[in-house]
Amino acid sequence: MAGSFTRMKWVSIFVLLHLPHLAFTTLTEEDGLVPNGDFEQSPSNGFPSEAIVEQSGPTEIPNWKTNGTVELVESGQKQGALILIVPQGRHAVRLGNDAEISQDLTVEKGSIYSVTFSAARTCAQLESLNVSVPPASQTIDLQTLYNVQGWDPYAVAFNADADTMTLLFKNTGMEDDPTCGPIIDNIAIKKMFTPDRPKDNAVINGDFEEGPFMFKNTSLGVLLPTNLDEETSSLPGWTVESNRAMRYVDSDHYAVPEGKRAIELVSGKEGIISQMVETTPNKQYSLTFLLGHADDKCKQPLAVMAFAGDQAQNVHYTPNSNSTFQSSNLNFTAKAERTRIAFYSVYYNTRSDDMTSLCGPVIDDVRVWFSGSRRNGLRGLWVAILGLVWVLISSI
Repeated sequence: MAGSFTRMKWVSIFVLLHLPHLAFTTLTEEDGLVPNGDFEQSPSNGFPSEAIVEQSGPTEIPNWKTNGTVELVESGQKQGALILIVPQGRHAVRLGNDAEISQDLTVEKGSIYSVTFSAARTCAQLESLNVSVPPASQTIDLQTLYNVQGWDPYAVAFNADADTMTLLFKNTGMEDDPTCGPIIDNIAIKKMFTPDRPKDNAVINGDFEEGPFMFKNTSLGVLLPTNLDEETSSLPGWTVESNRAMRYVDSDHYAVPEGKRAIELVSGKEGIISQMVETTPNKQYSLTFLLGHADDKCKQPLAVMAFAGDQAQNVHYTPNSNSTFQSSNLNFTAKAERTRIAFYSVYYNTRSDDMTSLCGPVIDDVRVWFSGSRRNGLRGLWVAILGLVWVLISSI
């Protein structure tokens, strides 16, 4: 009995020592490609050859329902002088005029799901793609290409109103050539959760660690288009207010100031990210954040405009040989119980190696806290944990 009790104590100590890690672990078993989300599964009669593509009739795509002119395209396939772009792998889907593709997914009712997908345009510059989980929908403007590869990953979020939801992609355009339309590939889904607000920070998800699904073999990040509903967001807690997108980046492919995720402001003044935080009127606060360079050959200067209530501050990134980021601060007095904080890039930046791919400053670790308070919540947590461990050890 004594031995069993001792083992239980050591198990408790192990759990306590790993508590900070366990508190931020998310279950991701269901995250990833939807069935045949990369369109690499062969139809029953094989992938169509160029000769068969010209024939009329619906295209069979395993796990997907189609309506209208839906075409399986192959990497390197040509349409006239145009080589069609397949984002990943060998195959993707092109949606012609008023065409759509859909799939029913089993989900958890009441949860928020983020859908990541890759998209490229073909014949027309003004192509767009409507992504929906009826009745909710969002139209993605494909006019702006954010990099020279000709395609971009995007993420949109939806609320699951039932145990199943229909994920639908539709080309609402009407081109002279009915086969013209956007190409989509790599469709993945992730169940979202909203992190708890830290005791010493009014900002939710200020470290940007919770966000949309990202493919490990894709170095383009994920674009977050306009989303004004803070309750249904691929970046919990945050909204994208502007016409252009933000880029969600990871530490595997970019320089991230802290943790594994951050936001790159790639759209100049047309790309605004914001959050409404809880404040106490007439109290003084500090907005702090880390500002950095993504190490993606982005041409300098880099600068952000930071807003907190009625205060604004232009902050320039100052290169430092010892670090790719710096700490920044904006003091303000709250005027209401909720205060808007926001960021955008002062400049329109591009990469120096191709002069075309859009880039910008990176922000991370955004905090709003009482001026003069000591941000020692994590240190206090560790002191409490170590104290409890010492009591347990002493009683063994």
